[in-house]
Amino acid sequence: MRPQDIVVLVKILTMNDRGWQLKDLANSLYISNSEISESLERSAYAGLIDFGKRNVHRGNLLDFLIYGMKYVFPAQPGILTRGLPTAHSHPFLQTFISSDQAYVWPSQSGSILGQAIEPFYANQVKAAQEDDELYRLLALLDVIRVGKLREKNIAEKELKEILSHVKSY
Repeated sequence: MRPQDIVVLVKILTMNDRGWQLKDLANSLYISNSEISESLERSAYAGLIDFGKRNVHRGNLLDFLIYGMKYVFPAQPGILTRGLPTAHSHPFLQTFISSDQAYVWPSQSGSILGQAIEPFYANQVKAAQEDDELYRLLALLDVIRVGKLREKNIAEKELKEILSHVKSY
């Protein structure tokens, strides 16, 4: 698996029952069609999406996100930089978690100063700025990657709640 595979699967979940094509994913995530196709192949092999590559195995993905992602795609807060707020600094998560330290995905267009968290792939900031639901889910994943126990528990609860509204396969 590659880090962008997580984003592709989460994006599919945000599309719910809407029909989508590879080009829809590619355009909305700023990833090439071939990279989307390869990502779906890897995810099918890992059992995170069906072999028709249309339906995410929600339970398997949730288990991976909660228990495996932090080991496969770890993140360490880096230097202070301007960027788009992520993890507990995301506006949605600030209702649950308060902190003096901000975490951001580095971006020249960012207005918040915080410690850099490396995004899953290069164009993640662009994709997140255009899709609030994707942005919120990716911020929750960053909490799992860099948060403390209490913060991780909140993120896990929110992820389970969000994914419970997604059609199960």
